[in-house]
Amino acid sequence: MRKLYFIPERCNGCLACEQVCRQKQSKTQSLFNSKAETPLAKPQIRVSGADGRYSVSVCQNCVHAACVEACMAGALSYSDAGHVSHDAKQCVSCYMCVMVCPFAAIAPQLTTGKAGKCQLCLDEEQPPCMIACSRKALFFGTAAEYEKEIEGDRLCIM
Repeated sequence: MRKLYFIPERCNGCLACEQVCRQKQSKTQSLFNSKAETPLAKPQIRVSGADGRYSVSVCQNCVHAACVEACMAGALSYSDAGHVSHDAKQCVSCYMCVMVCPFAAIAPQLTTGKAGKCQLCLDEEQPPCMIACSRKALFFGTAAEYEKEIEGDRLCIM
């Protein structure tokens, strides 16, 4: 299964991934206009940290996802590809999924009042957040592809 991986050593906290995600979630789909919308669209990826140490909060598409188990409305389920999928139409805004996610990857959406999570922009060839990251701190692929990607980073550290 392909998923989004974060490589912390490469991140400089520029927030380009958040900005492009906010744009993708917005009504206008415009980088500039999305910042002026009310309510403000919430990015599905969040960067936190300081002093050169950053982390990213994004759905990990867990194999045994607590959010899927906790969702009483059936709004969270597994896709055929194994990703955790969210159907906002079925969501009843109970936020049980928000409470049980150990990665803080599900959050209430100000635009809809419902829970929301990263859907990996599967309608795109590659997630826009990954493309926006000039430092290549985000990687979209399988676990084996990710290991190969960071192998070079490990060699540089040694």
